[in-house]
Amino acid sequence: MTALEIADIIGIICFALSGFLIAVHYKLDILGVFISSFLTALGGGMIRDVLADRTPYVFTTNLPVILVVATVVIALLFKLHKIDDLEGKTAFIISDAVGLVSFSITGSIVAIQNEFNFLGVLILAFLTAVGGGTIRDILINRVPSILVSEFYATVALIVATIIFVLELLHLRSLPVLTVVFIFGVALRLLAYYRNWHLPTLSKE
Repeated sequence: MTALEIADIIGIICFALSGFLIAVHYKLDILGVFISSFLTALGGGMIRDVLADRTPYVFTTNLPVILVVATVVIALLFKLHKIDDLEGKTAFIISDAVGLVSFSITGSIVAIQNEFNFLGVLILAFLTAVGGGTIRDILINRVPSILVSEFYATVALIVATIIFVLELLHLRSLPVLTVVFIFGVALRLLAYYRNWHLPTLSKE
């Protein structure tokens, strides 16, 4: 199994859980829960594949759909929907961070495989990581996380930059990408718990 496939699987599972928790928080019905989970888990990957002129992964294999359905069913069996303020719990924060970094890595790898330049790698990693969640947020009339969350999309750009540099140095391998993955998740969690924000413009 390649690094791309491993990162895709991890990202799909974690973002499916993230989409489930968001849907529960906004009290969506069971169809809304599945739609939120599917959009969050698969939306970014579909955008990535279309921009890379590839047939979307979800259209050529059943694994992504199975992973999303299994994640939602398991979450229901464990009655996660009955836990108060689940969106603020550690489970949500970690699953969202892991999904963000995993999809940042897959977007970067696909961009590199298609010989995109540095800007192309950044954009594809960014859209893969936040595209599905942004579509979901717009659908449920919520301000997209990338506009309000602490140091969120910035993590995707940092991970993409690191992978691009590793490719230039011919150092990209599964063990090295694993280290990048751990670093990215740790950075996102640190930014969340320390409430890091990018500077904002002010008239003062």
